[in-house]
Amino acid sequence: MNKETLYKTFEQKNEELRAAMNGDDLEKIINLTLEVHALVHPAEVSGSTEKTIADYVLDYMLEGNQNALVPRQIWDTDLHYAGTDMVPLCWQFWHTYRIEDLVSNILMADQDQIFNDEWQQKIGATITDTGNALEADEVVEFGKKINAEALKEYMIVVGKNTREIIKKLTLEEIKSMVPEEWVMRILEVGGVTTDFRSVWLLVFWGRLTRGGMILTPMTYHHMMHLPACTDHLSIIE
Repeated sequence: MNKETLYKTFEQKNEELRAAMNGDDLEKIINLTLEVHALVHPAEVSGSTEKTIADYVLDYMLEGNQNALVPRQIWDTDLHYAGTDMVPLCWQFWHTYRIEDLVSNILMADQDQIFNDEWQQKIGATITDTGNALEADEVVEFGKKINAEALKEYMIVVGKNTREIIKKLTLEEIKSMVPEEWVMRILEVGGVTTDFRSVWLLVFWGRLTRGGMILTPMTYHHMMHLPACTDHLSIIE
């Protein structure tokens, strides 16, 4: 498998999902969501037998490359909302799965996030938020303390949990936005900070329907970050 094939497969399925979101076929929306979600998460999350782009990056990280520096994402649209444009590879997974945990549980399901004090200690994270505002020196120090195996475990738990949440969504929920107090709960639990480079996420998420959350934090957001790793390191052809 090469990265171009992986990218193309994702783009095709993602377009199908976006089109389905404009309709009212709940079964089709759910099935496509689970397919697209599977493509950008480790195969263990969905039970797939084929390696995904996430598997290639994860394997590379676990080979002792968690602090290899890569571009933060594949384009610079929102880098004025970021502390640095270069990050350790492990930050990419921390960032994407902290966001998925926060959005899927607090916003999509109105329940507690998975992350807690025990997970923080296990992973070795010096922060509880998504890491958006960390500056160059801070993000490097953050990466040095991360336990990559524990981070992988957190990723798998978050990904599997999201799939269960997706399966239970109704069409009305998918088409609707969530209460403002749910959004503010993310600040209360430390999912974002008051730094403008972090708190802007609440404005962004607060404007999305649950369907919009599926299309961005749950799926496409991962593809903003994974190619930044595969395109700049010898992870996959």
